[in-house]
Amino acid sequence: MTTTTAPPRTMREVFAETVVELLDEDLSVALVLADISAGYFERAAVEHPERVVNVGIREQLAVNVGAGLALSGMRPVVHTFAPFLVERAFEQIKLGFAHQGVGGVLVSAGASYDNATSGRTHQSPGDVALLDSLPGWTIHVPGHPDELEEMLRTAVAGTGCVYVRASTASNAAALPFGQMHVVRRGSRATVVAVGPLLDPVVAATEGLDVTVLYSSTVRPFDAATLTATLESPAVVLVEPYLQGTSAAEVAAALVGIPHRLLSLGVPRVELRRYGAPAEHSRAYGLDAAGLRRSITEFIET
Repeated sequence: MTTTTAPPRTMREVFAETVVELLDEDLSVALVLADISAGYFERAAVEHPERVVNVGIREQLAVNVGAGLALSGMRPVVHTFAPFLVERAFEQIKLGFAHQGVGGVLVSAGASYDNATSGRTHQSPGDVALLDSLPGWTIHVPGHPDELEEMLRTAVAGTGCVYVRASTASNAAALPFGQMHVVRRGSRATVVAVGPLLDPVVAATEGLDVTVLYSSTVRPFDAATLTATLESPAVVLVEPYLQGTSAAEVAAALVGIPHRLLSLGVPRVELRRYGAPAEHSRAYGLDAAGLRRSITEFIET
């Protein structure tokens, strides 16, 4: 007898399944789409036509509709690819949600370069840094589909502004979100791995005497765990988006402690030959081999 194993669910699939369940369970939940992922919600659109709104390829309008729903007492979930949701519609996020003081949940797909072959229009390494310029946002960067489901349910059950950054990249296993998780203890440096970069960091630091912390909630930043586990004044920050996005958070956490910081992430360099995501990671030094080179040179300096 031949048995087959179903492929693991992607973050985007988990997002869709979870939102459909939330729409069925809670009459205050509304979903706003800009065509992207609409195929996942065909049944939900039929069953909840007043709470599933697809505005087409009008991302600024999608955010404004979400903010309007929030003003009416609904809990909106607004979704499309990261460059369209955060970068293209940033003014609407700033004014519709932040300025008006209402909450909502933004869920992106595509991350920094999941859709690398589609060109720069579909890449968004700066999304977290851009949202970080607004006050009070909770920002989740799940490293596994199961983490995304719990994050999304928690976000929808709340009242504030939340950004959930989904990616096609995934670690092998899910870990608790919220506080940083201690993966490994060491004495020569502390490496903070964010979201789906945990597995490459673990591989890169194999045999190195370093602490590895995992963070999937980057705002608010868990300064308490970082300081409580710090064995050495050397810190390496590894983020799957713009290099240095959380450097100020680390500096603030360690303001009274002399320290060195190495920020690794997507550099301010545009790759104009659009290869696969793995090729971008290698070019940016965010694969296991590149990370090991950078971390080893840092701790040995």
